[in-house]
Amino acid sequence: MAGLGPCPFAGQMLADLGARVILVERNTRRDFTGVVNRRGKLSICLDLKSASGREIVLRLAEKSDVLIEGYRPGVMERLGLGPQELRSKNPRIVYGRMTGWGQEGPLSHSAGHDITYLAITGALHAMGEQGRPPVPPLNLVADYGGGSMMLLTGVLAALIERASSGAGQVVDAAMVDGVPAMMGLIHSMIGSGLWTSRRGDNLLDGGAPFYRCYDTADGKFVGVGALEPQFFALLLEGTGLDPAWRHAQMDKQRWPELAGELEAAFLTRTRDQWAAVFESTDACVAPVLDFSEAATHSHNVARGTFFERDGVVQAAPAPRFPASNRELPQSSPAPGANYRDILADCGYSEAEIAALRAEGAVL
Repeated sequence: MAGLGPCPFAGQMLADLGARVILVERNTRRDFTGVVNRRGKLSICLDLKSASGREIVLRLAEKSDVLIEGYRPGVMERLGLGPQELRSKNPRIVYGRMTGWGQEGPLSHSAGHDITYLAITGALHAMGEQGRPPVPPLNLVADYGGGSMMLLTGVLAALIERASSGAGQVVDAAMVDGVPAMMGLIHSMIGSGLWTSRRGDNLLDGGAPFYRCYDTADGKFVGVGALEPQFFALLLEGTGLDPAWRHAQMDKQRWPELAGELEAAFLTRTRDQWAAVFESTDACVAPVLDFSEAATHSHNVARGTFFERDGVVQAAPAPRFPASNRELPQSSPAPGANYRDILADCGYSEAEIAALRAEGAVL
């Protein structure tokens, strides 16, 4: 069911992996050429306020393994397309529900976005510089990490379970559940007294001088992740710092001093010069690239990580299955472009399809 962000991405992932994904959407004049989340899908535009439009969704459900929707709780039920109705047509269907707040709870009917869902999990508080407001990590963590990926995990797990039970089930994927589910390491560190509530004071939030970004001489940046002692030793060697720092790596009292020395060292060369220094080492230092640079980095080029389609540079499907050797995804469909084939697959005759178009159920 057409929506924003997490559901379209989940559908894209399934299409990338070889699923036949049908996008049910409203009619629109917008040009969707190059919209990455639509790639590899089929599209049909329906008037879901009409009985005929809803009937088409029910007939689609009879032939489908999964339905994914991202509306507020109760919307699909009011349309007569909730889990009960679809499962009466197809008991094996997996009904995937994607929301920020979940299907129940005091905020379940409230509006929200990635930043608001992330805010109440504790994760946003830990992101950003000390003494400054938290910084949203794009919309990658709640929308796509705690949302899309958890929805996909649930849907695929339900499909596996169906193989033994014979029945589908409802998957309630809420971002406010998914983000905390990814935070096991942080929760463990908090429980062990190894993580404080002060932003920029901890091992993985930029507090540690060997796990943060540094300015370089040309106004660009390098990312440093020399956590392990052997990697930290290579960082010291590459930057020319005193090897004695090896014995004080985890001394938080000396972190400001070490950070100052690393800041001064990285300002002596450009980003790419530092990249050349560390490229063949295990120091865990990498150039911070912008989006256009990332697409042309030698490692990404060698792996074919990016490709261009319809004038848009985008990521190739992931993960990979070497034995399958799938082709790159096809272009994004125009809204409603595949209605005839979709309806024919559902058993509608040419005359019935023409009648549905005439009454406006199929747009």
